[in-house]
Parts: sequence; structure tokens; C-alpha cells
Amino acid sequence: MTKFSVMFAQTPTSAPGGSPGASGGFMMLGYLLLFGAMIWFMTAQQRKQKKEHEKMMAALKPGDEILSTGGIFGTVTSVKEDRLVVRIGDNNQKVELAKAFVHSVVKKSEA
Repeated sequence: MTKFSVMFAQTPTSAPGGSPGASGGFMMLGYLLLFGAMIWFMTAQQRKQKKEHEKMMAALKPGDEILSTGGIFGTVTSVKEDRLVVRIGDNNQKVELAKAFVHSVVKKSEA
């Protein structure tokens, strides 16, 4: 017999006075539940932020001043299904911007 096989031969197969591995199974279940709860709480904040961002994008209307994720400030001139037409710069140039790239609304329109 090798030294490795001797180590396994001397390992007890059951807990003293109990069935084999009964306490280990409950501990594993406890760890899994704890891990699942940690993941759920960590993603709860992300779900909340995503819901707020979707609400903000749904409320966009012409005249709102926005900040894009690229750091560009502009004024919304029209709203389409999946994008915005935004006026930027002093020359009133218009660009189309995907709604997902709106970081925040800087100023809501008066109307």
C-alpha cells in the first residue's frame, strides 16, 4: 500500500454516533443558502438602478437637456422608439443617440 492509500484507509466514514455525512449535508445546504442570499442582495441595487434608468428614459421629451455616457451635453429635439435626436454644440448640429447611452437628465424642459 502506498502512503496515499493508507491516508484514505484511516479516514472515518461516518460522524461519531450518527449517520455518514449527516451534519456535512446540512452545513453545505446552509452555505448554499447564504451564498444565494448574498448574490440576491448584491444584485438588488443593480435592479433598482436599472428600473430608475428605464423610467428616466421613458420620460424623456423634446427640450430636455441630457448628458450622454460619453460626456456630451445636448438638448433633445425629438424622441424615437429606440433613439433620440439630440442638438449639440454652438452650430446646432443634430446627432442620433441610442436611449441606452443617456446617462442623466441635466435639466427638464419647461413645457
